[in-house]
Amino acid sequence: MSRTIEAIKHHMEPTTPTPSVGSHKRPAIKSGTFAIGGDLPVHRLGYGAMQLTGPGVWGEPADRGQAIAVLRRAVELGINLIDTADSYGPHVSEELIREALHPYPKGLVIATKAGLTRPGPSRWVPLGRPEYLRQECEMSLRRLGIECIDLFQLHRIDPKVPADDQFGALRDLQKEGKIRHVGLSEVNVVEIEAARCIVTVATVQNQYNLAHRNYEDVLDYCTRENIGFIPWFPLATGDLAKPNGALTRIAGQLGAQPAQVALAWLLKRSPVMLPIPGTSKVKHLEENVAAALLDIDDSTMEELANT
Repeated sequence: MSRTIEAIKHHMEPTTPTPSVGSHKRPAIKSGTFAIGGDLPVHRLGYGAMQLTGPGVWGEPADRGQAIAVLRRAVELGINLIDTADSYGPHVSEELIREALHPYPKGLVIATKAGLTRPGPSRWVPLGRPEYLRQECEMSLRRLGIECIDLFQLHRIDPKVPADDQFGALRDLQKEGKIRHVGLSEVNVVEIEAARCIVTVATVQNQYNLAHRNYEDVLDYCTRENIGFIPWFPLATGDLAKPNGALTRIAGQLGAQPAQVALAWLLKRSPVMLPIPGTSKVKHLEENVAAALLDIDDSTMEELANT
């Protein structure tokens, strides 16, 4: 996880001209729309709030004011899907979201997660006991200042607890009106189908990007079943973004940054794709959202997919 966080921080220094948000006041709208669970429409390019916390996703941000500014700017840019978790901070990310945006604008969807505990910076331990998931749901409701969580995701399936008990806990919370839709994270197709025997699964959040496509079968399954697919760590481009790499060359042809092309590729890869690039800087946020303005043709999509 710590390696992932460091890679995220590395991605966004501009080297080429980029699509501008100046003439597009709400560019996220250009990313298209997907209805989570069939009844909760969001613009497909969202924002991931993990990086708003301190080093190792632990503690307060170095600049709380800037974190607040990023969240408010995200909404101004047309983003209406913000993804967070009780473990980010822990608790800090959810608290920042409430401070920045409550009372929430109409149509804003806040997705949060439970199922990972935090013994320290950069450390994550699964905990899926039903009573714990219920407790964390209640605490997220309080921290966010809401009566129902739009999308509540099981952050990891705890191997020490029967999976059906974890899925059942989410089903019960949904029946009680505390959560609207249920999501899973880092799961395979067999696990998704097992969960769907107990509760309706609206989204799946797995690691996926141009350089890491181990979950192609899960993405294809979600596309067929109209389940939202949220690719965490969407900007890990690895060797593809090296000076002589295909991604850098294509970005230069489009007058964009490699990371913007990587996001545009994700958006075109599937209509259920909901990228949530994160950043703690307003400038980087604006650069990320401008990816919604890029138009990648089929030949470029194929070239990127084959690199």
